Amino acid sequence: MKKCSLGVVQWPLVGVLPAIVANMHRLLDGVTFLLATSQLNFQCRFWLAGFRFFVTCDPDNVRHIFTSNFDNYPKGDVFADMFDVLGGGIFNTDGERWRRQRNKAQMLMTTPRFRAFVARSSLDKVEKGLLPFLAHVADARKTCDLQDVFTRWSLDATCHLVFGVDPGCLDIGLPEVPFARAMDDVLRTIFLRHTMPVSFWKTMRWLGIGHEKRNAAARRTVESFVASAIAKHRADDESKSRQGGGGGGDKQSVADLLSSFLCDDEIAGSADADVYIRDMAMNLLVAGRDTTSSALSWFFYLLSTNPRVEQKLLQELAPIASRKPQLQQGRLFPGNGGMVTFDASEVRNLLYLHAALCEAMRLYPPVPLEHKAAVADDVLPSGHEVMAGDKVLVFYYSMGRMKRVWGKDCREFRPERWITEDGKLRYVPSNKFVAFNSGPRTCLGKEMALVQMKVTAAAMAWNFAVEVVPGHVVEPRLSVILHMKNGLLVRVKRREPVMNT
Repeated sequence: MKKCSLGVVQWPLVGVLPAIVANMHRLLDGVTFLLATSQLNFQCRFWLAGFRFFVTCDPDNVRHIFTSNFDNYPKGDVFADMFDVLGGGIFNTDGERWRRQRNKAQMLMTTPRFRAFVARSSLDKVEKGLLPFLAHVADARKTCDLQDVFTRWSLDATCHLVFGVDPGCLDIGLPEVPFARAMDDVLRTIFLRHTMPVSFWKTMRWLGIGHEKRNAAARRTVESFVASAIAKHRADDESKSRQGGGGGGDKQSVADLLSSFLCDDEIAGSADADVYIRDMAMNLLVAGRDTTSSALSWFFYLLSTNPRVEQKLLQELAPIASRKPQLQQGRLFPGNGGMVTFDASEVRNLLYLHAALCEAMRLYPPVPLEHKAAVADDVLPSGHEVMAGDKVLVFYYSMGRMKRVWGKDCREFRPERWITEDGKLRYVPSNKFVAFNSGPRTCLGKEMALVQMKVTAAAMAWNFAVEVVPGHVVEPRLSVILHMKNGLLVRVKRREPVMNT
C-alpha cells in the first residue's frame, strides 16, 4: 500500500474504497478537507474494478471542463445509468439530442407569457399557501420543519408551473405526500451510486438488494405520480375542448409547460411524443421541486443565525412594505393582520436580497456536486492529466469553502461580498459561483428560480421571524440535492406590521 500526499491510503487492489466507506457519514466535509489540502484537486483509483475518478473544485478546471473543452466532458452513459429516473430528459442526455431538447425548452421558458405566468403563480402560492400556513403555525405556537414546508411549497409551485395544477401539499393538515418521500429515496440512491464502482451498484440493482431495492419501489411511486399528472392534464384538455372552452388546442390560452409541450406541433407529432413529454416533465419537476426548496431552507437557516444580515434585508424591504398596508387592506388575509407580499417587479432588482440569496447558494449550493466523463485524454489547467474514461467529480459544495477561491472569510455568510464599493452587484463568473451550473449547460430555469425565491423570501422574512429550535442539529444529508439531514426545526413568530406614517 502507499499513502497519497493528501493523506488517503491507496490500498492494493481496492484503492481508496476503504477511506470512502469509513468517511461516508461526512463525505462532503471530508472531500472539502482533502481538496483544501491538495491544491483544489486530487485523483483516486480503485484498481480492482477499474474505478478511476478525478475530483476538483478549481475554477480554472471548471471553466475548461464546462466551457473550453465542453465536448470532451459529456454526462456520459454512466451518468445516464445513475440518474435512470430521469429517462432521456434534458439533464440526462448529451450531443444533438440534448441540444434539441434544450433549444425547445429555452424557447418555451423564455416567452413573455411564461415569465408572467411564473411571476403570477409564485405570488399566488405565497399569498394562498405559504403565508397562511406559517400564520397558523405561529398562532398555534408550534414548531415546524421548515425544510418540509419549503419542499411542499416547492412541489405545489412546480406542479403548477409544469402541469398547471396545485396538488395542495401545503394545506394546513400537511397531507401525506408519497411522491416527496419516494423522491428523497431516489436521490439518496443516486448519491450512493457516485461513491462505489458501477459494477457494485448495478449488481445490487439486478439482485434487488440494499438501497437499490428501496429505490426500485420509490421509482414506481415517482413515475406513477408523473404519469397520473400528465393523464389528468390531457383528460382536462379533452373535456374543455368538447365543451368549447379552448382546451389544449388553443395555443394562446395555455401557460404551463406541459400545455406548451402538448400544443407544440413538432413535439406532439413525433413518434416518441409520449416518452419525450414524460421525461421532460419528470426532469422539470425534479429540478424545480428540489433545488428551490433546498436553496430556501439554507437561506432561512443562515438568515435566522445571522441577525445582522436579517436586519439589513428588512431595511431594504421597508420602503416598499411601508406603501403596502393601505393597498392590501381587506384584500389579503382579512382578520390576520393584513400581511404584506411583494410581486416580482418589486423585488427583482433588490440588491441586498439578491446578494443574500447568492451568498447562501455559494455556501450551500442546491446541487453539491456534478459528474462528468472524459471522452479523450486531456491535460487540465491545473496540470493534472485525465485519461479517457475517467470520471470527473466537480464539488460545488467544496468550492464555496476554499480560501484560495473566496478568501479567508470563505466560510462566513457575508452578502456584502457580492456588492461593489459603489453599491452595485459584483460580477462573479459562473465557473466560480456554480450554483446554476456553468457553460452551455447553465440552468435554463435560473431566472424563474430567482423570481420564485425572491418573492417567497421577501414575503416570509418581512412577515415572520424564524428561530431555529435550540439544540437542533443542522447538517447536510447524503444526496445529490443538498437537503438537511435532520430537517430544519424552527419556531415562527409574526412580526409587528409596519403601517404608513
